[in-house]
Amino acid sequence: MAFFDRLRGDRPGRTSKQVSGDAAEDAALDFLRRQGLREIERNFRCKGGEIDLIMLERDTVVFVEVRKRSKDNYGGALASVTRTKQKRLIIAAQVFLQRYRMPPACRFDVIGYDGEQMTWLKNAVEAMPEAF
Repeated sequence: MAFFDRLRGDRPGRTSKQVSGDAAEDAALDFLRRQGLREIERNFRCKGGEIDLIMLERDTVVFVEVRKRSKDNYGGALASVTRTKQKRLIIAAQVFLQRYRMPPACRFDVIGYDGEQMTWLKNAVEAMPEAF
């Protein structure tokens, strides 16, 4: 049985891609917790975008995009975070940060799964070549 098959909790009406994505988020959340980050919110949605995981690492809010690809065609999971996706992440983060009187330090990370291989890219929007 594959790693992601053990994690998933099937919910009626979900496609296999959605179930796989949920399992990747579950695995990423578990991994980040083991690294000492604390969960603030999961699947934050607003009109302009969505953020998979919002975590806290010491005094820094970490916005995490989780991507899963079964194959590394077209550059794999990390490469699938396009400029458009980055803009949507930033918009959603701006909306989220409006709840703070004084916004804390923050960063954008990506956790990518290519098959069962996980990569954690910190400061991803800054580190990705197509970032603006």
